[in-house]
Amino acid sequence: MNSIGEECTTLKRNYEDCFNKWFSEKFLKGNNEDDCAPLFKVYQTCVKKAIKEKNLDLDCMEKDVLGTEFEKPPPPVSK
Repeated sequence: MNSIGEECTTLKRNYEDCFNKWFSEKFLKGNNEDDCAPLFKVYQTCVKKAIKEKNLDLDCMEKDVLGTEFEKPPPPVSK
C-alpha cells in the first residue's frame, strides 16, 4: 500500500522493511532496542507534511479518543 503522500512511499517501504527485519530477527529474540526509529521519524515527518498539504486536520488525527467522552459506541450487531 502506498503512503498518503506519494513522496513518502519510498520512506514508508524502507521503514516497513527495517521494522519487519528487526521484529523477526531481534524483537522476537528478546532485543527490544528499536533500530528503525530514525527511519520512522523521517517517514512520520513526511506524512505529516503530506497531511497538511491536503488540508487535513492533523490535530484531530492525533487526539486521544478512546476512554473519553468523544469515543463512539460500536454499532449494534445485527442477527
